[in-house]
Amino acid sequence: MLFSELGLGSEVLRAVEEVGYTTPTPIQEKAIPWVLQGRDVLGCAQTGTGKTASFTLPMIEILGRGRAKARMPRSLILEPTRELAAQVAENFELYGKYHKLSMALLIGGESFGDQIKKLERGVDVLIATPGRMMDLFDRGNILLTDIKVLVIDEADRMLDMGFIPDIERIVSLLPRKRQTLFFSATMPPEIKRLADKFLTSPEEVTVSAPASTATTVAQHLLVVHDEDKRGALRHLLSTDDVKNAFIFCNRKKDVAVVHGSLVKHGFNAGALHGDMVQSKRTETLEAFKAGTIDLLVCSDVAARGIDISNVSHVFNFDTPHHAEDYVHRIGRTGRAGKSGRAFTIATPEDGKLVQAIEKLIGKEIPRFEVEGIEKAELSFDDDGRRRRGGRPEKKDDRRRPEPRNRRDRPVREATAEPVETVEAAAAPESREQKRERPDRGRFEARGEARGEFRRDEHRRERDDRRDDRRDRRPRRDDLDDDRGPPVVGFGDDVPAFILRQARPPRAASAVESEAGTDDHKAATPARLPSEQAHIPIAGEVDTAGS
Repeated sequence: MLFSELGLGSEVLRAVEEVGYTTPTPIQEKAIPWVLQGRDVLGCAQTGTGKTASFTLPMIEILGRGRAKARMPRSLILEPTRELAAQVAENFELYGKYHKLSMALLIGGESFGDQIKKLERGVDVLIATPGRMMDLFDRGNILLTDIKVLVIDEADRMLDMGFIPDIERIVSLLPRKRQTLFFSATMPPEIKRLADKFLTSPEEVTVSAPASTATTVAQHLLVVHDEDKRGALRHLLSTDDVKNAFIFCNRKKDVAVVHGSLVKHGFNAGALHGDMVQSKRTETLEAFKAGTIDLLVCSDVAARGIDISNVSHVFNFDTPHHAEDYVHRIGRTGRAGKSGRAFTIATPEDGKLVQAIEKLIGKEIPRFEVEGIEKAELSFDDDGRRRRGGRPEKKDDRRRPEPRNRRDRPVREATAEPVETVEAAAAPESREQKRERPDRGRFEARGEARGEFRRDEHRRERDDRRDDRRDRRPRRDDLDDDRGPPVVGFGDDVPAFILRQARPPRAASAVESEAGTDDHKAATPARLPSEQAHIPIAGEVDTAGS
């Protein structure tokens, strides 16, 4: 089947032809017709099979008719990582160049002002990560009431990164009448339940077994001790005709360590992880695509969304903790029908992780050995304490674990004592006997630990002080007896200003004479506090007016 048979418009077909594609992949062949019909789609296909184009091509055709309003995007595409969001944006620019569609990319690490300006002009396609999307929505810069098409891409990665609560909130803000496209490389039960919650009578499109690996990738497993991992990696890079490669680590600090080791030994390598600023991440990724950097040491942030068709190798410096991540990692090579090789460097403690990966992909990963490096065997021990560092210890060198509780530790014998003394010390004593016995010191009793006797002394002293305070404290009944009758009003405590004597009232003529001239006012002395007006108390005879 050709792209022209899928129902796409002439402008989209022209753009696809200029890119160099004529035949759609299986996921594109099955999904594009259903999307053009406006149906909800649940797509599951392994990484590198063209899932991005399976929804970008029909969306360009659908959104070609209509116009966006300010702050009201017409479609929304949610991606788990910035790199994957940027990859989708590139697809829209590539295939939609003959359509006048506006697009906004909302990712972290970029300026809020530039993104807000694009939203205010109105966008047809909004591509965002959940975190930045909710930030702008809470600021009031986005209205989601005009969304016609919702795309949730890499849903299993969303689940691993903890974005599902944000996704559920975003979906609750969208109009009920919409088209939802749900794509994932794997379909665990949790993702299936989410799909049933978000989709309405979807068309399921599955073109390969869930979590299956591409047949164009040759897989190898190398088991060495932990201290030999970097040496094994350098040996493979030097002898296996590596043109360019992804080198995946589980932790960000390991990315820095491996990158520094490779640069020190003369390899042209770069580093990429989630703690880097967005400008540096973009610069490093563009340098790897352009061939300026041959080796990219990265975390799982680069396991998805990076579409580079000519990557020759993938190295798992660390065995991934989640078996699904193994599928996505090695899917960075062997793309677009080309062959690739994937090496996983495991340690003996990674036995359970390797077992989970082989169970997921349904086959055993072929073992590989490096000349000059000691071979190790996988351990499938269930002990959760994993020892870093490599080779097993000798039996004589293993320490016997001491009890974690101090009371369970054995008492070291300092001097030999008679059996009678030990038995007498070990016999339990009553509380009265403990109070009456003299202070024997800290090391006299054989059956007591060093700190137990001192703790008993502290307890007795604390109890004695508590009893003394209780004896000195008067009872509540006694306090009630001493209170006497209840106090009404002020009682015996009458404020002093009430007891002051009032000055006898002056005659009206005297008042008028005071108001006559200003000189007389100035000459009038100020009243003393004792001459202020007197307020009679209840029961007091007013002598001033008599």
